Amino acid sequence: MTFNFLSPVSDAVMAHKELLLPQALGKKLKLHSKAHGIPDLDNVKVAIIGVLENRNDINYMGSDVQLDTIRTVFYNLFPGNWHTNIADLGDILKGDSVEDTYFALRTTITILLEKKIIPVILGGSQDLTYPNYRAYDSICPMVNVVNVDSNFDLGDSTLPIKNNSYLGKIILEQPYNLFNYSTIGYQTYFNSQEEIDLMEKLYFEAYRLGEVSNAINIVEPVMRDAHIVSVDLKAVKASEVAKKQKYSPNGLDGKEICAIARYAGISNKVSSFGIYEYQQSEDDHVTAMLVAQIMWYFIEGVNCRVNENVLGDPVNYQKFNVLIDDDDLIFYKSNKTGRWWIEIPFLPDVNNKLKKHTLLPCTHQDYTEATQGKIPERWFKAYKKNSY
Repeated sequence: MTFNFLSPVSDAVMAHKELLLPQALGKKLKLHSKAHGIPDLDNVKVAIIGVLENRNDINYMGSDVQLDTIRTVFYNLFPGNWHTNIADLGDILKGDSVEDTYFALRTTITILLEKKIIPVILGGSQDLTYPNYRAYDSICPMVNVVNVDSNFDLGDSTLPIKNNSYLGKIILEQPYNLFNYSTIGYQTYFNSQEEIDLMEKLYFEAYRLGEVSNAINIVEPVMRDAHIVSVDLKAVKASEVAKKQKYSPNGLDGKEICAIARYAGISNKVSSFGIYEYQQSEDDHVTAMLVAQIMWYFIEGVNCRVNENVLGDPVNYQKFNVLIDDDDLIFYKSNKTGRWWIEIPFLPDVNNKLKKHTLLPCTHQDYTEATQGKIPERWFKAYKKNSY
């Protein structure tokens, strides 16, 4: 299979690249250009893909998606002490229909996943998360999705898919591959009580903006368990972005969204990362710079990944048993990184989604609270989800 759906990086961006300092990122990327075509992807770990599709935006008024400003700003940045090879594969243009674009994105992501390359998707409306999810159909039997957003995006699943309702399609359409869905940074007044109740009923996870801002580290175990991370730029507060991008006076600040991106990059499980709802305007430099820095921090995280097989050898971990009522909670702490996990038991008499004991990322605080008789909420939701 080849990357037939990708259009090369624009001539304007290629011309800008020639003016960069030798140490700049733009000089170190493998680029899809008109002159040379798709680059050799051997040893490439991260691939950038633009998707110029926004027709399922509920506010779509005929505007086009433009990503050149993001690219020029990103190319200007300097890499850290990175060992990761990065490619920019250009853009997927709008198809004759939105479904055509979905097919192109799904096919492209599937190829990259098979090559063990992490796609970084720039959009476009956030409903593009749906074809990103469907790309895993032949790759991973159970998928965890994390949405960094002020909204749950559940919507009305009986209506056609939109950027505020793609999750309903993910939940209800076969094959049923979704195991867990988490929203980071949601704001209650943007979500109906019915949606909040449904999130609870499905044992999905939701972290309010205040929780995240007060303790950004609660994001780390959520990201450690994610396969797909989808970032809606409307989660960022208005003071951090350009005029056309402003959505709400409350939201994540630039430092917080970049920290979240780095947690996603550090996760060994995260295999695709998308940034959506970019709205270009003439005073666009600040938003483009923020997106570029989000990408930078994600790739920085990828460079900091540590291979650790917690249960591979007892020398790699410490094991702790905590008895709460009739539940024996088993915690593990990595001797290499200090990260914590809690075991979800396999229930042999239940037709569940898990076929064996599995480890759920958690925090040291979860262990501390368990020793005081409090069952961790993440464990409870995962256990209940595994029981039906």
